[in-house]
Amino acid sequence: MMNNNILINVTPQETRVAVMEQGVPQEIHVERASARGLVGNIYLGRVARVLPGMQSAFVDIGLERAAFLHVADIFGARSGQEEHRPIERMLSEGQPLLVQVSKDAIGTKGARLTTQIGIAGRMLVHLPQEKHIGVSQRIEDEAERNQLRERLTTLLAGHEGGFIVRTMAEGATDRELLDDSHYLMRLWAHLREASLKAAPPALLYQDLSLALRVVRDFITDGTERVVVDSRETLQKLREFCQQYSPDTEGCLEHYSGERPLFDLFGVEDEIVRALSRRVDLKSGGYLVIDQTEALTTVDVNTGAFVGGRNFDDTVFRTNLEAAQSIARQLRLRNLGGIIIADFIDMESTEHRDSVLAEFRKALSRDRTRITVNGFTTLGLVELTRKRTRESLAHVLCEICPTCSGRGELRTAQTVCYDILREIVRTARQFPQSQQIRILASQKVIDLFLDEESHSLAELSDFIGKEISLQVQSEYSQENFDVVLS
Repeated sequence: MMNNNILINVTPQETRVAVMEQGVPQEIHVERASARGLVGNIYLGRVARVLPGMQSAFVDIGLERAAFLHVADIFGARSGQEEHRPIERMLSEGQPLLVQVSKDAIGTKGARLTTQIGIAGRMLVHLPQEKHIGVSQRIEDEAERNQLRERLTTLLAGHEGGFIVRTMAEGATDRELLDDSHYLMRLWAHLREASLKAAPPALLYQDLSLALRVVRDFITDGTERVVVDSRETLQKLREFCQQYSPDTEGCLEHYSGERPLFDLFGVEDEIVRALSRRVDLKSGGYLVIDQTEALTTVDVNTGAFVGGRNFDDTVFRTNLEAAQSIARQLRLRNLGGIIIADFIDMESTEHRDSVLAEFRKALSRDRTRITVNGFTTLGLVELTRKRTRESLAHVLCEICPTCSGRGELRTAQTVCYDILREIVRTARQFPQSQQIRILASQKVIDLFLDEESHSLAELSDFIGKEISLQVQSEYSQENFDVVLS
């Protein structure tokens, strides 16, 4: 059994990463060569349009859709004695602008930009426009935070720019911190030089590929092995480690087995389950997860679980298990934005507090920033999870062409009655026609030949025209045509 390991499955078209704990996938990341994420990319863009009413601008960075920049994401928008400088005083159409992508384009929304540049290394994030040293909020020990800030301030005395200390820097040596900072400052110098020569729109810096980000972002002290099923990718990882993170090279390992890597460790099955609405709990309860444009809802149900001394105990135990499962599903599915968790109602305040504490604890393992509010008056838990990339479902799936994402279809009987009304409209509009033909799916035509045959005969007599039927196998249940013949 693999414990705290990372699996990397590589094909020419796609790279997939599974972060495993105790042999169970906790995170799944997918990157396709044809659609690499843009987050972290730095562009020399051109301001396409300034919108004073929205205090925002559209910036052409060379993509199909212009990217979006809000005044709050412009470095220096708040400065001096002015509480707020309007965007029309800072930007003008046609102006070249150095920007970084902070959110990928999602759905119909273009990419989100910021002018505050941040270049991530393994242990540090370089903020070349800043001057201060910050520490990641995920390092919770105040003494450790202060020590890291003081060490880095001393090490980088006299250097330009600011830095944020990442969680990976806990336990790092001075040499490692210096190496990381020097690498990032050299990279920034190269970017700045390139921006002076480039003509907008131009890509100046592309964030690391998913496989290389594993080394930079995913490996922790608890990681035992990084197993890769591609020799070419393994070599690239080794070269990156030798230059950038020598201590991590020892955990890299090639997988050459005949059985596919993700099959061997059950990741393929987990991906299938992560695309399902329903998630079964070991106790017999289950979750129902619905992802919409506005928010994601998670409904908790007891299902077949009837254990415990009484119903309250059953509900409490189901909610405790659900708290763990919801936290894991958010990571697996990469769900972001507003999330509403509807736990089963609990009468006991003690039970509610325990479930909320368990939920917060489970969510604290997430590498993505999460804000959790307590129970509302309706018994719901509201939380937000930072959304920077598309969810797993949006990467792997598309909207159903039959139901257009509604998740349900009008019944064959409903479609039959729509057709009958359309026939009346057509007959009145074209009174000279002699015959009307119905083109519809097999199920709808079968209904006209059976249960609704009397309705069709009555309508034929009423309009004085012959009505014929024709099955169109390529039509969905909701599609039909009424034609004159």
